[in-house]
Amino acid sequence: MGKNKLQKFKDLNEFPHVFQYPYSVLQEKGFAMKGHWREQFFRNNSPIVLELGCGKGEYTVGLSQLFPDKNFIGVDIKGARMWTGARQSLENHLTNVAFLRTHIECLPYFFSSGEIAEIWITFPDPQMSKANKRMTSARFMKLYQDILGDSGTIHLKTDSLFLYKYTQEMIRANHFPLFVQTDDLYNSPLADEILSIQTFYERQWLDRGLSVKYIRFSCEARETYIEPEVEIERDHYRSFNRSKQSENKFQISY
Repeated sequence: MGKNKLQKFKDLNEFPHVFQYPYSVLQEKGFAMKGHWREQFFRNNSPIVLELGCGKGEYTVGLSQLFPDKNFIGVDIKGARMWTGARQSLENHLTNVAFLRTHIECLPYFFSSGEIAEIWITFPDPQMSKANKRMTSARFMKLYQDILGDSGTIHLKTDSLFLYKYTQEMIRANHFPLFVQTDDLYNSPLADEILSIQTFYERQWLDRGLSVKYIRFSCEARETYIEPEVEIERDHYRSFNRSKQSENKFQISY
């Protein structure tokens, strides 16, 4: 591990707005601030918004500057990437920002039912061969609903046409309210100050001539969450940190 990365991990341990707990500690002791983020950390009663897979934290920091009346928490397991947004928010004295270094599956350890108002999912791996790992799968909808309020909103921005279409099918199968969708954000009327915040990876996708897809919906509570059974064509290009995928269609059936 390089010295630069070691220094970043040292910084994360010292940043007052970064939280990172080993899974063994969560299992044994839990997280004391669960259900009390507003009063114990943010010191306000404003809504809390999560950015999942936040990477360098561009959306977490950008949204916090646009909406000082909301609280924002970036969540990722990659500490070296998270360091960028954590440092930037600290240097800019942003008091409505925090970062949580953990796996997405561990969110229920950190947040109580209804504690979160919105979730942003920005350019996740589409996981074309593993439905249960897709961050908009029925499995994750159940997890999100456990921490979202009744009218909690989910935003997805993605380069992946596969994930965009899959998410549409998941919304349709579960009869979730769909508010907005576009398969070409920057050539649509939807592009605005909020949606035009661009992540490191998004800029690279745009430089490659790929369109950005966006979808916003409400994850309402359901007794059961249904995986769609549809054929979706795989993305045919090589994505960052993803293996090259076949262009063949396959069956999603679980």
